[in-house]
Amino acid sequence: MTEDRVWVPFDLLEAFMVDVFKGVGVPEADARICAEVLIDADKRGIDSHGVGRLKPIYYDRIVKGGIQKPVTEFEVVRDRKATAVVDGHDGMGMVIGKRCMQMAIDKAREHGLGMVVARNSTHYGFAAYYPLMAVDAGMVGLTGTNARPSIAPTHGVDNMLGTNPLVFAMPTDEDFPFTNDYATSVIQRGKIEQWAREGKDCPEGLVIDREGRSSTDSVQILKDLVKGTAALAPIGGLTEETGGYKGYGFATVVEILSAALSQGAYLKQLGGKDEQGKDIPIPIGHFFLAIDIDCFTDVEDFKKTTGDILRALRASTKAPGKDRIYTCGEKEYLAWQDRRDKGAPVDAGLRRELIAMRDELKLPYTFLFE
Repeated sequence: MTEDRVWVPFDLLEAFMVDVFKGVGVPEADARICAEVLIDADKRGIDSHGVGRLKPIYYDRIVKGGIQKPVTEFEVVRDRKATAVVDGHDGMGMVIGKRCMQMAIDKAREHGLGMVVARNSTHYGFAAYYPLMAVDAGMVGLTGTNARPSIAPTHGVDNMLGTNPLVFAMPTDEDFPFTNDYATSVIQRGKIEQWAREGKDCPEGLVIDREGRSSTDSVQILKDLVKGTAALAPIGGLTEETGGYKGYGFATVVEILSAALSQGAYLKQLGGKDEQGKDIPIPIGHFFLAIDIDCFTDVEDFKKTTGDILRALRASTKAPGKDRIYTCGEKEYLAWQDRRDKGAPVDAGLRRELIAMRDELKLPYTFLFE
């Protein structure tokens, strides 16, 4: 935690985000969904996808870029028993994502499995939000999404694939579910955005330039990713010897399921620029899967077995100098335990963004950090 960060109550930040979304034309019910997704990321310690993304990813794209629509036209273009295809028409990704996941859950209740894919959506926040909806319904959840080109294929330097998370969530008999929420790149764009706001460099070996050399200037990396002159390494790193082909392969799986099933955009079509360099919509695709556990076994038995697996992993022999083994979802739960009474950490750059949006929209807020 850097010294220039201050803690802001979650309720205040969520209410502020609702008013910001409403202020740029998002209907109130949709604004509440969008704010909930962002604040839930902060509650879980996923600061790269929380309130820090309000201005650059949503506010600016609606107000300044005009490349995202505040009012979401949710169109079901194909509906079968256990599946559906949705067109989001460049609306709010969180609204599209929540409605799609709920459709998948409803279909799973009837058919055992439910899968919904979406095209022409936009950034839908932190991905685990949607599988966790399935967990709340007593199901296993899965989602993936493509994104702006960021990852270079193994042996390449072009940023071709998005950071493309592949995220599962499963209920357990513990206080928190199992959920793996991370990109298929070795680092995600949101983390670099956070480092840029904090004035920090990116560690070496995570980003390369067109010559294959490591890039570390966080601010410049963000510019170069847009220009296509920088690329993120896939999970496993830049070479076959370190297993980079595995992250590259998983990122490609997500790209195919996000674009081919919905017949949406893919790879460089998601660059966000036209031939003249003008900003254009980034028509992202997502997929959502819900699995009704009760069709396979008793839900409580599933939770117990899953919990036993996780407890066994945490109880296994620790490496020298290490005092704890974690399982997926545990650190996010611990972050919530630590933050529930403190709120979200807000750095100096983010404070300036919050004040700028408030002043531009003339919202009646006074922050304690001013």
